[in-house]
Amino acid sequence: MARQSGRRPVWADLRRDWRLYSLLLLPVAFFVIFRYLPMAGNIIAFRRFIPGGSIFGEQWVGLRYFEMFINDPTFWQVFRNTVVLGALTLLFTFPIPIVLALLLNEVRSRRFKSFVQTVSYLPHFISVVIVVGMIMQMVSLNGTVNQILGALTGSTVNFIQDADWFRTIYVSSDVWQTAGWGTILYLAALTQIDNTLYESARIDGANRWQQTWHITLPGIAPTIITLLILNIGNFLAVGFEKVFLLYNPLTYETGDVISTYLYRVGLVSNNISYATAIGLFESVVGLVMVFSANAISRRVAGSSLW
Repeated sequence: MARQSGRRPVWADLRRDWRLYSLLLLPVAFFVIFRYLPMAGNIIAFRRFIPGGSIFGEQWVGLRYFEMFINDPTFWQVFRNTVVLGALTLLFTFPIPIVLALLLNEVRSRRFKSFVQTVSYLPHFISVVIVVGMIMQMVSLNGTVNQILGALTGSTVNFIQDADWFRTIYVSSDVWQTAGWGTILYLAALTQIDNTLYESARIDGANRWQQTWHITLPGIAPTIITLLILNIGNFLAVGFEKVFLLYNPLTYETGDVISTYLYRVGLVSNNISYATAIGLFESVVGLVMVFSANAISRRVAGSSLW
């Protein structure tokens, strides 16, 4: 009788490659401690939390806090601001790294290419506090932007206290800070495209635009789809730090988002249970958006995360 072949037992692999598996200990511990264990705190979205009492709340209240924010007009204004700001951020910050990577891929001078990459990467390593400080200096009444406007038009704009300018300032600064760093993955994906495809296309008479459309973009399409799904998952998770440092009561109309609203409700007003209910709602919406984007991508483009 022929000997049946089977898989190697898991414990045998662990015993043989324990040095490699040991490298997973710290990442797994990080996710367990800082990502999974805190999920137990979501129970206080259904219980009344009293400071100094049980960390899981003192009294079961069911969906009371969910009904509160559903009937709260302030929350829906904040939710609308978050959706608009997230949509604008996704609309501008997602495609620009792709365009920049395609342009850099066409550059033949290695020195110029390295210079552009270095200059575009540097803003990513600047602290958000420093970035906001630079923005404040540039758009203040006596800042660079208003000095130029004053010289050209004779008038100035109070950008910092004008709610209509908040989204423009936030999105443009986000593009400047993230565009260069986002090109890294796309440039790495471009190196995986077979050069013989370009040679064949040139022989067939394809110009650079046709090569980009029919070879380059399909070659990096899986990377684009993967990053798009991940970005959609963070659609409502608009950066707390930059918004918190940029906004003020005069710009709440357009600048107040869910994360800053949670800070004021949960930590300033000490309504922890209400803030937890809103945060849980935000997480569920993000999870639904990730699954929906993944399903649509699998059906339409034939590529998905899982």
